[in-house]
Amino acid sequence: MTRVNKTDILLAQDGDAGALERLVRGVQDQVFKLAVRMLADPTAAQDATQEILIRIVTKLSTFRGDSRFETWTYRVATNYLLTARKVIASDPGLSFQMFAEDLLDGLEDEANLPPEDHVMLNELRIKCTMAMLLCLDRDHRAAYVLGDILDFDHVEAADVLDISSATYRKRLSRARARVQDFTASICGLTTSSAPCSCHKRLPKAMSLGRIGTAPCPDLKDAPPFHEIEALASQTQTKIATAKLQRATGPLMSPKDYAAEVLRLVDPPG
Repeated sequence: MTRVNKTDILLAQDGDAGALERLVRGVQDQVFKLAVRMLADPTAAQDATQEILIRIVTKLSTFRGDSRFETWTYRVATNYLLTARKVIASDPGLSFQMFAEDLLDGLEDEANLPPEDHVMLNELRIKCTMAMLLCLDRDHRAAYVLGDILDFDHVEAADVLDISSATYRKRLSRARARVQDFTASICGLTTSSAPCSCHKRLPKAMSLGRIGTAPCPDLKDAPPFHEIEALASQTQTKIATAKLQRATGPLMSPKDYAAEVLRLVDPPG
């Protein structure tokens, strides 16, 4: 998140439109990154990002400086992603067992694999690691995203979620164990003997329209597939799991929301 200028916060709270626009533009990328990791759906994440930015603008007067502005922003964002009816209604209710069954259905035989397409393999890798987190309930998902993906320390993450540090540590530990256990048992990138691999899964994913058709976060800044494959093979499973989840690139917001959000909050007369 771009470091927010304290002067801009004060000016924006005092009604300065330029300062408010700079604040929105300064936080929109990280709000989108949080939303897309919580929802695993870029289109839904764009909608959520706009709603969150509107909340940030309309609640700005309540910011008193008791915490960093960035922490307060994440608190507003996670509160929306955990409680908004629209978000709750669209949650797929996925479980690790359901996800494993889906991944293992229709794996291509090694002898029939098509030529490697590293762009498609990378898209599959990223979509798979994102979808995996949907198997966690929203509270544990938020703890995992903040701690193991966005690298918040326990105190700040607990502050964002408005829970005690002890409660946060327990949630993160449970979430981390579930993600690591699933990855180790299913994902061939982290465990060579695991049944699923991106190469064997790709033909089925393409036939189902899950790859190459639906919106995908911009891959141009994501680490290439062959680098991740090599990294994972040289790393302990627990460490490789976290590295795979983080290896998505910066996930920049595909849209500049500043002008649109300000228009929606304060439409011209």
